[in-house]
Amino acid sequence: MHQVESFEEIDAPPEVVWEVLLEFDTYPEWNPFVRSIEGVPIRGERLEIRIEPPGARGMTFRPEVVVAEENRRLAWLGRLVVPFAFDGYHEFRLEPIGDGDRTRLLQRETFRGALVPVLLDRDRIRRGFEAMNGAVRERAEARVDATV
Repeated sequence: MHQVESFEEIDAPPEVVWEVLLEFDTYPEWNPFVRSIEGVPIRGERLEIRIEPPGARGMTFRPEVVVAEENRRLAWLGRLVVPFAFDGYHEFRLEPIGDGDRTRLLQRETFRGALVPVLLDRDRIRRGFEAMNGAVRERAEARVDATV
């Protein structure tokens, strides 16, 4: 098992960060890592996701949503060809900070399978997570600033 994770503290409540994460149709405008998501984030549904890690060739995959807890957690499970060859469990977790007007965003992927040691580029994935988390922060904070 291999994990890659990135945290970001955001000056916006979890509800605002959640809204930003679920606005899939706007991803091509602002998201440097996950370039597109098509589908509905409901448990059991399949999404079509296009990622472009920094300095690497992009890829499209069709994971199944396994968790969708409003304002708290979104997770999916993706597989390369067959189970246990290269499985990725991707998770976004939102934790309120203080009085709930700030959020800690965790983006984590847990990889399992025989091909993980050969195919996984942890550094590129981590840099992609960091770039996306920063973009989520900027977008959520701008939304809060616009309402003040």
